[in-house]
Amino acid sequence: MKDITKAFELVGADLVVTEIQSKAKDITIRGQFQLSKFDYLTKEQQYFIEVFIKNQGNIKQIEKELGISYPTVKKNLEDVSLALGYKVEKEKDDDKRIEIFEKIRNGELTIEDAEVLLKKLK
Repeated sequence: MKDITKAFELVGADLVVTEIQSKAKDITIRGQFQLSKFDYLTKEQQYFIEVFIKNQGNIKQIEKELGISYPTVKKNLEDVSLALGYKVEKEKDDDKRIEIFEKIRNGELTIEDAEVLLKKLK
């Protein structure tokens, strides 16, 4: 099961595992085993979920561990939610707020200027 996601895309239907074998290859179990939604995620998405759970959803800790920004954490979470089959509803102003906070963090925007921009979003 190297890259189950690519195989799934090609088949276009739910896959069923029919054989499981130990690494030592001394035990083989045959049958029909249903895959979970998480099995269809890419390795990167699975790792992101692992880090998300490990950090109990604390975005600051996730940012630090993965070395990514808040918008990237949110985008990864959105991508995983979509891959799991959930509809992601975003408020239109969310992206603008995130961008404003990132600009403050990067020193590209003063608190006062950000305050003006945020008030316009309400």
